[in-house]
Amino acid sequence: QVQLVESGGGLVQAGGSLRLSCAASGRTFSNGAMGWFRQAPGKEREFVAAIRWSSTSTYYADSVKGRFIISRDNAKNTVYLQMNSLKPEDTAVYYCAADPVRSLLSPLYTGWGKDNYWGQGTQVTVSS
Repeated sequence: QVQLVESGGGLVQAGGSLRLSCAASGRTFSNGAMGWFRQAPGKEREFVAAIRWSSTSTYYADSVKGRFIISRDNAKNTVYLQMNSLKPEDTAVYYCAADPVRSLLSPLYTGWGKDNYWGQGTQVTVSS
């Protein structure tokens, strides 16, 4: 049973930074991909960033490109999301997701859904 646990959320002023962590347990990830998503009140969940376990390939939503950095530590089975220059519109619950079988040929920005593993989320609030 795969479990994903997010941490690192909190309240920060606009322009500040936070680093989210997603610790995976239940299996060792050597292939596939991990993703970060967010859902603001009254809005649908949206893709934020994703990274492959077996390569340096990453992908970012346009709204966070240049401000957020996704990285991983294979030894710790953990994925991080460094969030810089935060804006009030970044306020949301942030979720990580795991897709252990995602092919290297499959794009990172699509194909995420109920068949993947999801964490419980961590709240990020950015005040203006």
